[in-house]
Amino acid sequence: MRRFTKTGSSRLSADSQRLVSLALEMFYASSSLESEFCRKKLEGLVSKLLHARKQSVLNDAIEYLFGTDMEAYNCLLEVAEALSESGTVEFEGRQYQVLLVAIPVLAWTRFSIASGRLPQDVIATVSDRFARLILANGVRFAMAPGLYAVDQLPYSHIDVMAVTQGLVKAIVQGADFELSSRQETVPFLADGRYLLAGVMAEAGQPIFRWQACSDPAGFETVKEECLKLWQQEVTPVMADVLPGCNLELLLPGGFFNTCRKADQGIRPSTIKAAVHYLMHALDIQPDSLCAVIGGFGKDLDGVQVEEYRIGFYRKDDPRIIYGIVWPVYGTEEVEGVNFPAQLEGHASASSRRGGKQLLQIFQLLREMGISFEKTAVERFAMEFCEDCGAPLFADTNGELVHAEMPEDAKKETRLH
Repeated sequence: MRRFTKTGSSRLSADSQRLVSLALEMFYASSSLESEFCRKKLEGLVSKLLHARKQSVLNDAIEYLFGTDMEAYNCLLEVAEALSESGTVEFEGRQYQVLLVAIPVLAWTRFSIASGRLPQDVIATVSDRFARLILANGVRFAMAPGLYAVDQLPYSHIDVMAVTQGLVKAIVQGADFELSSRQETVPFLADGRYLLAGVMAEAGQPIFRWQACSDPAGFETVKEECLKLWQQEVTPVMADVLPGCNLELLLPGGFFNTCRKADQGIRPSTIKAAVHYLMHALDIQPDSLCAVIGGFGKDLDGVQVEEYRIGFYRKDDPRIIYGIVWPVYGTEEVEGVNFPAQLEGHASASSRRGGKQLLQIFQLLREMGISFEKTAVERFAMEFCEDCGAPLFADTNGELVHAEMPEDAKKETRLH
């Protein structure tokens, strides 16, 4: 039987420790009644902290549980995300449930991916299709007027809650809403773009069209149909907004989970886009390129990987000329990883977080004709350039270096 301690870390504040204890009790309770009791206590404390804008207290508890107990971590994260992206509101004497919805567009190109405020006719067209293809009948909604990059989205739970409340106000009062962030997005070859909408359905009624299916066994079938129609009717609209980009539209859904799916979904395209960019910029074929893959994280004991960094170089020159980052998420784990023959016997050939993604990286590079290797050093600290903030990549000697395009590269918009 698994045992756990409720004493926690002496570094945690009193409220952070309470969050940790409640999350542990919520998961390890001996009955659903006990678990629900702890969840309500946890919801009350998280709500209090969010409204008091004490994000750091919540972050401390989340970070502590991430390193000590993933089940309790997921319980706390689920509560924090639910309270910031959803809620209830009374309107015209009736109770409504509200939700912040992310509408993702994955794009890759060798040029630049646009973001910013959209023309009103585009918002109107997407809104019409959103209501007709995604939302259940009778659901009210308001859509923010911009197409946002990841670094322009609300980041903290407090910020997400503010956006949710702002869009709900736009629904109820007909007020205009726009994200206050004016941060310029960093250009990437492959990246996600997002529309945001606040939706409001009467309590107990479906929000999304697939929820209105009379037979729950048909939810997935209806979802697939909705996604197919959504891609057919909205992709041409977004193609006009994002010229020169390859696009993939994902199914709209709750903010946090949908953004995570989009982050995961864009990763293979980052490799494809990087290779196409280097082929054009250097006028070479894929078999002239090689890649070095390094595992990076805060924990260097060989257990946890936060991200893989993939550095590219030419076969005739070992200097790293370009690099991309492949993030690894907490739920992505795999047992008994089997690595390619050249890596058998390497220290990485073990069960560890991120192994499944490493295999996928190998497969993608192999399919594109890129030679690849793992560095002699198994783990690296997540270091960045002190001057420009760009991530540092491992070279063939296991040294962390800045990726620098050669002087003979074709000059285009500088991308990361």
